[in-house]
Amino acid sequence: MTPNIYRSLCDDFFLDMYINTQLDLPTQRDTILAFFERMQKQFPSMGRFYRHEKNEYCLEENRDLGHYRWISLEVDRVGSGFVNPPNFEEAYSQDRLVIEIVPYMLGVSHLDIDSLDVTFTMDFDYAGSHDEVIAEALFGSTPFSCLLELPSARPIGFSPTVVAALSDDECTQARISVESKTSVYDPGEKRRGSDDAISLSLTIRQYPRADEKFDALKSFEYQCSLAQELMAEKIVPNFVQPLTEIIAQKRLT
Repeated sequence: MTPNIYRSLCDDFFLDMYINTQLDLPTQRDTILAFFERMQKQFPSMGRFYRHEKNEYCLEENRDLGHYRWISLEVDRVGSGFVNPPNFEEAYSQDRLVIEIVPYMLGVSHLDIDSLDVTFTMDFDYAGSHDEVIAEALFGSTPFSCLLELPSARPIGFSPTVVAALSDDECTQARISVESKTSVYDPGEKRRGSDDAISLSLTIRQYPRADEKFDALKSFEYQCSLAQELMAEKIVPNFVQPLTEIIAQKRLT
């Protein structure tokens, strides 16, 4: 599947990569600016630079276009992402550059990498109860649904997350998360819908193995391939399609 196909199934598609480090990243002004200037040299349209919180910085393109790149530096991780990328290669080329330059510009060696994440996220806009959508789409034929058969029962906290090891040594893991943005309310308060989207994400995380030097670029390529395979074969038919079907039904009622 291509990003355009994913986009046809949801309202927004995100492709993100994170390098999680053991040690805190540099905080010197010159180091931070030199890193972002190097990224801007490669991608000149990334012109918005700001500090989100203390020691957290971001460089991104204009969000108003509906598709944009971003790069972030946090205390102990480096992030790289593309919102609604036109194709995988444009997003991957940015991530590869980050992986290639962090050892030289931020001092992140293979020993410093705690884990590497590749995340595919799909957002589904829905103004009603996200929990009801998730419960009907993903829990209807499971034992959890028995709770909803009780008088006056309704779902108010359905945001499942599952992590599975994909290798014998458990160094390769997959995390599937479906997040409701409808706030749980206090008893007696009127339940409100949400202007945000239901988020479905698949993260492939790779931890370094103790018996070999971690090759971040090689791992990244493998994780991207695995994520695309799982999205096409598992996530879309078993998660995306049920969610979109229930959302479509509820919008008609």
